[in-house]
Amino acid sequence: MKLYKKDPAFYGKVFTIAIPIALQSLISIGVNMLDTIMVGSLGDNALSATSLANSFIGIYHIFCMGLGMGASVLVSRYWGMKNSVVKDDSIVSESANAGHALKQTVALMLRITLALAALFAIATLLMPGVLMKMYTPDSEIIRLGSIYFKWSVVTYFFLGTSLVSTIVLRSVGEVKFPLIVSIGAFFVNLGANYIFIFGKLGAPRMEIAGAALGTLIARVFEAACILTYLLVVDKRIMFRVKDFFMHTGSLVGEYIRISIPVLISDGILALGTNSVAMVIGRLGATFTSANAITAVTQQLSTVVIQGVSQAGAIVTGQTLGMGDKKKTMDQGWQFLGLGLALGAVSAFFIMVAKNPIISFYKDVSAEAKAIADQLMMAISLILVFQATNSIMTKGVLRGGGDTKVLMLADNIFLWAVSIPLGIIAGFVLKLPPFWIYICLKSDQIIKTFWCVIRLRSGKWIKKISTGKN
Repeated sequence: MKLYKKDPAFYGKVFTIAIPIALQSLISIGVNMLDTIMVGSLGDNALSATSLANSFIGIYHIFCMGLGMGASVLVSRYWGMKNSVVKDDSIVSESANAGHALKQTVALMLRITLALAALFAIATLLMPGVLMKMYTPDSEIIRLGSIYFKWSVVTYFFLGTSLVSTIVLRSVGEVKFPLIVSIGAFFVNLGANYIFIFGKLGAPRMEIAGAALGTLIARVFEAACILTYLLVVDKRIMFRVKDFFMHTGSLVGEYIRISIPVLISDGILALGTNSVAMVIGRLGATFTSANAITAVTQQLSTVVIQGVSQAGAIVTGQTLGMGDKKKTMDQGWQFLGLGLALGAVSAFFIMVAKNPIISFYKDVSAEAKAIADQLMMAISLILVFQATNSIMTKGVLRGGGDTKVLMLADNIFLWAVSIPLGIIAGFVLKLPPFWIYICLKSDQIIKTFWCVIRLRSGKWIKKISTGKN
């Protein structure tokens, strides 16, 4: 058991995968930050409305992440089987079916993604006001949020398909092209926001609606590029349009066993995250604005952690696909060490960057800035734990196929600990913002210790079949 050891090949592979993912996440966060700054110039209500509306859209985003990462567990394992050089007898019997199972996984993932997009689009279209009331009682914020929703109805289809397709491409080692597409989407969104929010180049001044339209245009661009690559250019998965309609019955059982718990886990976590947003929304527009500022900052500080988390799932799956369990265990401890190190670095980043970042929001009230400062202090503490357990739960343990146990652990800690403590801290004890945030994120601390226990047990390494015996 070594958290850190001299292993250039391991760290090289991890960061070859993680860095492009981190850069892509950084670009996406940059888009969100630009939206926040541009909309923030319209005042606290507009910023709060955009933030809360995106909390609901974020539920779908997290569902898609769950779908994509659930499929990634299978895809990376099948990719390891398909490309294994040294195979034991148990792997040889299934490796011939790995390529077909890989395509079946992608087909099932895309079908579910589109079905969920339709459900979210219908909800957004038919009851925008009801959705906003879940987050705030403020009538003006509800009105502005409903406008944002109106222009976001079809965004789900483009957001979802590009996101899940990007994740499976990463699982087979294609990380550069999605990064290039994200760079393009960044500039598309920047230009569209500038034109439509402020009414430039002859376009009408749409304000909050312009922010939603700019995001939609960027999502259309992103989806068009990613799907064209997956369905036409890609030579690894070799998934084509006709494969969307392929028979998937032989893999449904394995897909449900491994991938669906990830979707359920991330979906329930999304609801939990939105419950946290509802608590924050009811603490007032000032607190909500402050949280919007800190949310972007936290995302900026965790991009490398997210990249390493996804790399953890991919590397673990591919190593197990090649049949090397001992190496997988050794890598698990190395990933734990990476989590602790990256968490400490991220915490330091927030402490250094919090004042300059808060100062960007010149039109946000002084009270909101003061609350944001407290929240960032709390985030810097939580991040050490969050980084470690994220790399383990979203990476190593998930890559090992331990998705059912993770589904239970993630949600028990959130619903039984974090949300009740957050409600008590905010509405009963009326504690300062620092302690409210610590309570709302206390599951991150508990989960870190649980991850160490689970890793040591070795029970997280599960056998995965291609669905054909």
